Amino acid sequence: MTINLTPKQIINYSCYPIDDTDDVKRRTTIEKVREQLADDGCAVIRDFFSKEGLQALLTEANERKADTYYSASKLCNVYLNDGDPKFPEDHPINVFIPRTNGFITADLFGDDTHSRQLYYWEPLKQFLCECLGKDELYIYEDPISNMIVNVSHSEQQFNWHFDTNEFTITMLLQPADSGGHFEYVPGLRSTEDECYDEVDKVLNGDRSRVKRLDLNAGDLQFFLGRFSLHKVTENLGDTDRLLLIMSFSEQPGMVGSMARVKSLYGKTTNAHKQATIRADGLVD
Repeated sequence: MTINLTPKQIINYSCYPIDDTDDVKRRTTIEKVREQLADDGCAVIRDFFSKEGLQALLTEANERKADTYYSASKLCNVYLNDGDPKFPEDHPINVFIPRTNGFITADLFGDDTHSRQLYYWEPLKQFLCECLGKDELYIYEDPISNMIVNVSHSEQQFNWHFDTNEFTITMLLQPADSGGHFEYVPGLRSTEDECYDEVDKVLNGDRSRVKRLDLNAGDLQFFLGRFSLHKVTENLGDTDRLLLIMSFSEQPGMVGSMARVKSLYGKTTNAHKQATIRADGLVD
C-alpha cells in the first residue's frame, strides 16, 4: 500500500521544524550548519528524515534502480571532461581514473513522487538558503541532473572529482555495509586558481589534507564541492549505497554543460543546447 506523505511528514519535523522561522530549533540548526561550513566546507544534519519519510524516498530510488545509467567511459579526470592536449600527459587535467558508479536521473521522478515534492518544497529551499548564508537560492534548472540518486553497487566507486555547483545537498538513503566512505579535501581550489599542483599531490597519494566523513541513513549533508576535491570510496559490501542529491544555484536558469551531462547521465535536452549561463570560469 502506497503512503502519501507531505514534505513535513517526510522530514524529522519534531527536531527540524524548518518551515517555522520563529522556532529556536530551526535557528540553532542553521547556526550549527554555518559554523561547520565555515570550518571546512562540509556540514551534516543527522537524522533529518522521519522513519516513514526515509523509507518512502528509499522505495522510490529502489523502484527506479533498474534504469540507473552507467557511463560507457569508465575513466574520468577530476573535472569530468575530456582533458586538454595543451597540457602534459601527467597533468591533472589529463589523468584519468576509474569511475564505476551510476545515476538515476531527475527525469525518472514524476511530479507525484515524494523526492520531487520535497525538492520543490519552498520551506526546504528557504531553510537551505539560510544554512548556506545565501541571499537567494534557485532550483537548478537542469532537467536531467537537478535531483538525482547516486548508485554504487558492490565494488563500485566514484573517484576524485569537483562538482559543477558551488554547493550540493545530499541525503544518504542507504549506506554500504562496508566501504563507500565520503572523502574530501576542503578548499583545494578557488575561482581565481585551479591549484593544479595541489590536485596533483592528491592524485599521487598525498592524504595529508584528506578528510573522511561517516554518514548514516537519513543524514543531510551540505558540501561545497565546487572547490573541494572529493570522492566516494569503493563499496566493499553487498548492499547498494544510495545517495539522493539535490542541486540548487544562486542564479536562475543554471544547467550543466552539455559534455558533462552527456558523459555522466547519458542524455541531454534542448535546455543544455541553449544554455549560456556559467557560474565561473573554472575548467569544470
